Amino acid sequence: MKPWYEELFENYALGYDRESFTQGTLQEVDFIEQEIGFDRSLRVLDVGCGTGRHAIELARRGYTVTGVDLSRALLARARQKATQAGVSVTFRQQDARKLSYTGEFAVALLICEGAFPLMETDEMNFHILKGVRRALHSPGKLILTTLNALYPLSHSVEALLNANTPEARSSESTFDLLTFRMTSIFEFTNDSGVKKALTCDERYYAPAEMSWLLASLGFQRIEIYGCAPGQFNKNKVLTCDDLEMLVIATC
Repeated sequence: MKPWYEELFENYALGYDRESFTQGTLQEVDFIEQEIGFDRSLRVLDVGCGTGRHAIELARRGYTVTGVDLSRALLARARQKATQAGVSVTFRQQDARKLSYTGEFAVALLICEGAFPLMETDEMNFHILKGVRRALHSPGKLILTTLNALYPLSHSVEALLNANTPEARSSESTFDLLTFRMTSIFEFTNDSGVKKALTCDERYYAPAEMSWLLASLGFQRIEIYGCAPGQFNKNKVLTCDDLEMLVIATC
């Protein structure tokens, strides 16, 4: 049986682009540009690039970008969008746990839970971070967003479910306080008009965990902020009310 994230993105490229959390691309890329000093000589790796929304916008602004994703359907949509935008982006089908790059990039993006933290085990998620670190040369920078464990630790499961697109999440969802994993039923209509339901399993991370994981891989300055789609801001202090955290690390 395929993992839920593979089955979801077999035929959900158009649906993905319509999701509310994909509508903040311009602000997010504005932030990325500012964070890397508007240096268009820097090569960018977009891991879990999906339909290419960040990669294409960065290419539109003059950056050299490589986007990798596991889904053929998402990559096909990304290539189509890049052609329509008149930009060149290198899109490759790769498993984020087995990245094949060594010191080739100055910037790595893991935005909107791009692969991390969707994997079945903590070890798999760590392999993603390890591969990203290997892909970066020094100096290099990682910009990542992930699910914030402070939220479910401070709110009811019902509040957590409501924060996770209530129209699509089932009341059957649960959150395990021992593993920081949320299991939920995601109901959606794929691009062929077929209604489906998948059992999703996502890992929430505490800020201290992220700091330790990245430090163990040789990242040095690690900054963590609160964030939401289209609202990347280094003035936003991470709180228990933030569903996601924004992590910026240098090596």
